[in-house]
Amino acid sequence: MLAQRLASFPPGQWVRAAIDGPPAARPPDLAARLAQEMPARGRPALHVSTDKFLRPASVRLEQGRTNPDSYYEGWVDAGGLRREVLDPLAPGGTGRVLPSLWDPVTDRATRADYVSLAPGGVLLVSGDLLLGGELPFDLTVHFELSPAALARRTPSELAWTLPAYERYADEVNPASFADIVIRANDPAHLALVEASEMHPR
Repeated sequence: MLAQRLASFPPGQWVRAAIDGPPAARPPDLAARLAQEMPARGRPALHVSTDKFLRPASVRLEQGRTNPDSYYEGWVDAGGLRREVLDPLAPGGTGRVLPSLWDPVTDRATRADYVSLAPGGVLLVSGDLLLGGELPFDLTVHFELSPAALARRTPSELAWTLPAYERYADEVNPASFADIVIRANDPAHLALVEASEMHPR
């Protein structure tokens, strides 16, 4: 269903899609699979992960390495992501995208080369806490987990991030407006729900 939905946009229009969810839901895996599938549907595709658009450690770790409020409010360089990835694929854009900006391991710029995505191409941005801000997406997909499932599936070394996801659910409530919600309490039995099904007219 997701690939079909992405392919349904008008020919020649770039499609900027968010695949949003906590690491426990593995949104990059879905984005990578869709990126492989889209060319067979006549759409070139590019997958960009937000873990290559983190702020420098001196900024994002200023309040410590395990501060959930800092994680929620500013680990990702949203300005860089918009400038280098999303805006070039807006109507009238150049189509030239920077696939990575910052390497969190070396804490240095990646010095990646720009790549061109042909008109009609699909951009898949995977990461967490992506929705409800100022990032312009044409299609939004959100992995929804109950608090219990999220706590159970989150690795112990990332348990400190759980309050950030609680804030996200309370303050943003992405499941209430995402175009497609994937209910993922049981990873073996995912349920995809379109916005029209959640909010029938």
